[in-house]
Amino acid sequence: MFAVEVRDHIMIAHSLPRPVFGPAQGMHGATYVVDAVFFTRDLDEDGLGVDIGAATTVLAEVLKPLNYKNLDEVETFKGRVTTTEVVAKHIFDELAAAVADKRLGPGSHRICRLKITLHESHAARAWYEGDL
Repeated sequence: MFAVEVRDHIMIAHSLPRPVFGPAQGMHGATYVVDAVFFTRDLDEDGLGVDIGAATTVLAEVLKPLNYKNLDEVETFKGRVTTTEVVAKHIFDELAAAVADKRLGPGSHRICRLKITLHESHAARAWYEGDL
C-alpha cells in the first residue's frame, strides 16, 4: 500500500456540554493540526500515488469552512458533541466526497483508503480511518 500524507491546521472554538468532559464543558478554543493520508494500491505511470499539490489544496478547501469558527454554531454539527473524533469523521467524509468527485486529479480513482488525524496537542490525537 502506498500513502501520501499532507498536513494543515484549523483554529476552532466549541463546547462539550456533557459532565464527562469536566472543564471542557464550557466554551474553549483548540488548534488542531490535521493530517490527511491518502492510500493507493498502485502508482501511476509517473510514479505517483496521489498528487501532493492536489491533496494539499483539497485538504485546505475542506478545512476552510471550519477554520476560525465556533463549531457549536456550524450547521453540520447542530445537536452533536464536537469531540475530536466527530470532527475527524466529518473531515474524512468531506475528503471522501472530494475523492469521489475526482477533485484530486486523474488519479483520484486509485485512492482506496483515507486516514484523518487531528492532533489536539503534542501529547494527544484522535483519528478516523476507513476504506473508500
